[in-house]
Amino acid sequence: METLIDGPYFEDLHHGQCFDDSPGVTLTDGLAAAHRAIVGGRMPLTLDRELSARVTGEGGMLAPPGLVWDVAIGQSTIATHTVVANLFYRGVVFRRAARIGDTLRTVTEVVGLRQNSRRAGRHATGLAALRMRTWDQYDRPVMDFWRCAMLPLREDAIETGHADDLSSIGGDPTAKELALVTADWDLDAYRARMPAGNVRVPAEGERFTIAGGDVVSGAPELARLTLNVAKIHHDETAGTAGRLVYGGHTIGIALHQAVRALPGMVFVAGWHGCDHVGPVREGDTLTSTIEVERTLPSAGGGTMTHLRSRVSATRPETAAADVLDWRFVALLA
Repeated sequence: METLIDGPYFEDLHHGQCFDDSPGVTLTDGLAAAHRAIVGGRMPLTLDRELSARVTGEGGMLAPPGLVWDVAIGQSTIATHTVVANLFYRGVVFRRAARIGDTLRTVTEVVGLRQNSRRAGRHATGLAALRMRTWDQYDRPVMDFWRCAMLPLREDAIETGHADDLSSIGGDPTAKELALVTADWDLDAYRARMPAGNVRVPAEGERFTIAGGDVVSGAPELARLTLNVAKIHHDETAGTAGRLVYGGHTIGIALHQAVRALPGMVFVAGWHGCDHVGPVREGDTLTSTIEVERTLPSAGGGTMTHLRSRVSATRPETAAADVLDWRFVALLA
């Protein structure tokens, strides 16, 4: 007897369906180091255990926010093994800042479905809006967010009737939600340890361009590291265009470059949204510009800084192409 392990495909999904069978993942120093080797990471509180304890008031070291969302997304891919593209992430907000040693578990719920119009010569597809909720080992909420995945249909001729309007799915995090996760942190302790030039708060409208790019490497390794089972990130034959880099890989490099521009970045509290506007492939070189859209005072004398990162990819013998438009909110000391 032979059993094929595949799916789900678009027609297998239904409203309210929950996927909760991904393994829990304990965040360790080794996991964080492997993640940093692939996407980078210069946020001081995720590198300096003593400083992290002083600022957050909790034992242990702060887990890199990019590692946390990559694990949560990876755990959600049990629902999107057949995905051909991720269109957006919305409303990403941290309910708690996870520490090294925490164990994360994620439940993924189908909250919207829309079958795409058929196009000649192309396989039938549909869009699935998913809500991901992540908890730690004490059932404390860690993250809550949405993403939209494009999945193929197993049978081209099927008409599912799904026609949801997905434009309103995924609420924007409120200022209160964004501020809550770091409200009790001691930013004076952070500022005391940082060079004066590293804690300058940029002005609204200020823009930074990072000189020199970062090559995309270790793409399937990052997917495996974070339990991401989407075929398109592992199997060169899974799609007509070949293997694609997981979107969180691009976001991780964008964050690494943003911290170079703003070394006083304490934490990423959440995202307004993220659009993958073009494909990324292993070997691409990524460059970014970071724009300050808005600044708001936060607790402890810090500043919640609303940022927009736009990333482009360069390949040999091709012009640079836009690949990412990411709007996120970072606490600056």
